[in-house]
Amino acid sequence: MKTIAITELTEIEAIIRKCPYCTVGITDLEGNPYVVPMNFAYRDGIIYLHSGPEGSKVTMAEKHPRVCITFCEGHELVYMHRQVACSYSMKSRSVICHGNVRFIEDMDEKREALDIIMQQYTSDEFKYSEPAVRNVKVWEVKIDKMTCRSFGLRPSEVTSE
Repeated sequence: MKTIAITELTEIEAIIRKCPYCTVGITDLEGNPYVVPMNFAYRDGIIYLHSGPEGSKVTMAEKHPRVCITFCEGHELVYMHRQVACSYSMKSRSVICHGNVRFIEDMDEKREALDIIMQQYTSDEFKYSEPAVRNVKVWEVKIDKMTCRSFGLRPSEVTSE
């Protein structure tokens, strides 16, 4: 099975938008990795996340703002030879993003980010009460490094460039 790099930004963004959630890798307070699934939105090289106003994720991101966010779509079991166990793979495409968390505190900016997050999941429009906006933590992660791969391709599926 073959793995290829995807470099076309429009294709990478299409993969991100197909995902129902992302996984966020944070460093915990003892320096250990901590990975959690989260709802998200993506726009113009920025990933938006939201959480409760406090808790372990928030504490970790405040202390260690550097995060790794992954997206994965596809998930099709494939094989080269049905009877050869090591020829099996999972056909999928994934995106790995690195950046630093900035918590958005301005109420208007929070509402804008929440609108972007809601647009990831629905075309409905929303209004937010003052307490709801005040009591949500909105995360902004500007992507400073992004890679994308397609996994589990059979040789016949790989195009030569």
